[in-house]
Amino acid sequence: MTSAITPCIWMDGTAEEAATFYVSLFPDSRIDRIVRYVDDSPFPPNFPAGTAMLVLFTLSGRPFSALNGGPMFPQTEAVSFVIPVDDQAELDRVWAALIADGGAESMCGWCKDRFGVSWQVVPRRALEMQASDDADAVRRMSSALMTMHKIDIATLETAFSGD
Repeated sequence: MTSAITPCIWMDGTAEEAATFYVSLFPDSRIDRIVRYVDDSPFPPNFPAGTAMLVLFTLSGRPFSALNGGPMFPQTEAVSFVIPVDDQAELDRVWAALIADGGAESMCGWCKDRFGVSWQVVPRRALEMQASDDADAVRRMSSALMTMHKIDIATLETAFSGD
């Protein structure tokens, strides 16, 4: 297999806006191509000519696409995109941007952006702690995590160490 698997996010008229927003959040990101609806397009839902039909973009070096396909397939939490972060400042920046302008917090680092797309903003350190062989430390850390919306790395570290 020579090509990467590319996630396609179904949108209802907001594909270009969403892709532009996403590429603004992460380094090594860009809009690669926009295919627009034409007059009398045979594709439903018949957006006006010039509306983005398909937006191909790169997020943190990985290919993505967004398709303006209409209202028949709304976003759900059944699929989310994991954003590994290095520190609390990066976590706070990404989290605030994702929940701004109509996004919503959820539990354990999950949130939805204003387009309804679900994300998990996860510190790399939390993933390391969860992989520990110390079951008691993992249990303490996991219990602390279950009380959070946006993750607080220092609180997880304290719970993990048992202090």
